[in-house]
Amino acid sequence: QVQLVESGGGLVQAGGSLRLSCAASGNIFSVATMRWYRQAPGKQREFVALMMSSGSTNYADSVKGRFTISMDNAKNTGYLQMNSLKPEDTAVYYCNVVLPTISYWGRGTQVTVSS
Repeated sequence: QVQLVESGGGLVQAGGSLRLSCAASGNIFSVATMRWYRQAPGKQREFVALMMSSGSTNYADSVKGRFTISMDNAKNTGYLQMNSLKPEDTAVYYCNVVLPTISYWGRGTQVTVSS
């Protein structure tokens, strides 16, 4: 059983930056697709970014040019670098790692952006 633990969330002013981390208990990133999702209060969980094991990436339109997803296979850790943060980025951010036969979720980390 693989566990994912997100960290790096916090309170930041608009225009600031945060880097979220997603640490896995096993060596899975080299063969997995990693996604970040977020869920704001009263809203559905939404896709933010993904990175495939090939290195291909994709982003939600709302974060393109501001967020960058990456993986460090040696550290079994994925990242989401968030720049130029806006109040509407406030949400709980979740890491999701998908293998061919199973999907894992972290418990989330809170990001709050003040105006």
